[in-house]
Amino acid sequence: MAQQLLLDVQNVSRQFGGLKAVSGVNVEIHDGELVGLIGPNGAGKTTFFNLLTGVYEPSDGKIFFGGHSVAGRKPYQITKLGAARTFQNIRLFGDMTVLENVMVAYHMHAKHSFFTSLFRLPGHFKGEADMREKGIEFLKIFKLDGKKDEIAKNLPYGEQRRLEIARALAAKPKLLLLDEPAAGMNPQETTELMHLIRWIRDEFKITVLLIEHDMGLVMGVCERIYVLDHGQMIASGTPEEIRANPKVIEAYLGQEV
Repeated sequence: MAQQLLLDVQNVSRQFGGLKAVSGVNVEIHDGELVGLIGPNGAGKTTFFNLLTGVYEPSDGKIFFGGHSVAGRKPYQITKLGAARTFQNIRLFGDMTVLENVMVAYHMHAKHSFFTSLFRLPGHFKGEADMREKGIEFLKIFKLDGKKDEIAKNLPYGEQRRLEIARALAAKPKLLLLDEPAAGMNPQETTELMHLIRWIRDEFKITVLLIEHDMGLVMGVCERIYVLDHGQMIASGTPEEIRANPKVIEAYLGQEV
């Protein structure tokens, strides 16, 4: 049985003045896939993520997520459709606690209304208690429950990365977009992250698309890989196909891929 098409990017371009940061890109990702997006610095990878999540609108082309066009939708509306992301530069709520960072994501699915919260009715307190309990259980998965009351910006770098992924997952996405999750991590942390990403896909039954410069991580965890260079998609395929592709080797100037 064929997997359902979740993300359908059709001939998408984004122009900034005279510069085409992304040009005529086509991408298809199906339910349950674990896909990588690689390319040299300045290839247009983060711009592409920003197009998928409503930060930018395409200059040309169409993007469909779960059969819905994302054209004109705000980032929070796309998140409600089921897309959640992390960022190249960590964007936690630094002065909030670890638990509060996760609870922020749960508020999107809160069952108590604005009215009950405004007037501090019993439903508000029950809803907050439920979210707190769920948040603690969620933090246990990422081995952060013991630090639930710590201020997020005081966590070590690797734990901040894990918290950002946990917060994204708490939004109950269908598609998790990870923008260089291994940036700043040491080799041991990167290996642990590779296992975590695969486990997240299998445990939460979601689709994962990740941008990453660490070729060991990408080749070790992704089932398919797309390659951007100067805003254009130059290759796609399995890790083995990408590793042997002459265009990819040329784009990376002979570096190991």
